[in-house]
Amino acid sequence: MSRSPAPQPATPTVALSELPVEARQTEQLIRQGGPFAYAKDGSVFGNRERLLPGNARGYYREYTVKTPGARDRGARRIVCGGSQPTKPDVCYYTSDHYASFARIVQ
Repeated sequence: MSRSPAPQPATPTVALSELPVEARQTEQLIRQGGPFAYAKDGSVFGNRERLLPGNARGYYREYTVKTPGARDRGARRIVCGGSQPTKPDVCYYTSDHYASFARIVQ
């Protein structure tokens, strides 16, 4: 008898308008194709935490959301999935460096 995987809890959603202004700016840059402030922006996100729906490697890309006062990239990111980076199928916001995600809705 095979076991089916345990269902994942539903990912919460957040309205784009409710995100910090820096996240809204990053989302706009993603759709414009940049320019981005950090070299790692647009790099493949591996989903090692497996908190996002499973997809082939290369589906997800990560982008830094600036954190005022931070000396480094900070913990905030937007992770988008899709075959066209400027037209993502879905984007997620994390304020805690991948410990949790909320799907961004318009």
